[in-house]
Amino acid sequence: MTKQSISSDAMTVMGFGTFDAFHPGHAFYLKRLKNWGDRLIMVIARDKNVTKIKGHPPHFSEEERLEAVKASQIADEVILGHEYDFFDVIRRFQPDIIGLGYDQKANLEAIKEAFPGIEVRRAEAHFPEKFKSSLVKKGLGISD
Repeated sequence: MTKQSISSDAMTVMGFGTFDAFHPGHAFYLKRLKNWGDRLIMVIARDKNVTKIKGHPPHFSEEERLEAVKASQIADEVILGHEYDFFDVIRRFQPDIIGLGYDQKANLEAIKEAFPGIEVRRAEAHFPEKFKSSLVKKGLGISD
């Protein structure tokens, strides 16, 4: 995917996720975020953080998950998150909007306190009874 030149007044949206077994619900989430601005940066959770937060390691490695999101060609940039400082990427890229998935757990108060000038939005679900990651992985024979 070729980078487009982005003007200095372009709206940057940043999203986060694990993306273990990339599926249509993930693509919907990325497209929704992309519609909110001019540039979309997706941050992929590090393996050690997935294990810490979810209580089990991801089925796919952080590099495999990063490549799957890149392959969707929706985001303008796809990067790995910081191993220890979750806010590092927000400080580095200074997005205008942070986009969260419908079921993402996040400390909204801490985000708003640390970054009062950044809008936080939550995307709606896309057929969660069909495309929730745990259901997709179960259909693929991948256990959590």
